[in-house]
Amino acid sequence: PDPMIKLHDTVKVDIATNKAVDFIKFEPGNLAYITGGQNCGRIGIITHKEKHPGSFDIVHVKDSVGHSFATRLTNVFPIGKGKQAWVSLPRGKGVRLSIAEERDRKMAAKAKEM
Repeated sequence: PDPMIKLHDTVKVDIATNKAVDFIKFEPGNLAYITGGQNCGRIGIITHKEKHPGSFDIVHVKDSVGHSFATRLTNVFPIGKGKQAWVSLPRGKGVRLSIAEERDRKMAAKAKEM
């Protein structure tokens, strides 16, 4: 095992040789995918991590539109170094729209159909 790889880091493994090829550190500035909680499915840059002894550690994330949100450390999964993702991103790049923005988008699509 590589001594540079720590808890919560993401490791890229070559299946043929079963060796670690590369890894992403869990640190501010890296791209992350939120896997649970109210913000599940969102993607953004890790801004900072708060330690709360005896409770859950909190990670603050900022998405590509500029919306900031916080979630538990266990819900955050690093998927890229800096802003460059190692995986293909879903449509919308993991940005959650507000209710008003979502309504406007649907109404524009309906108007376009007619």
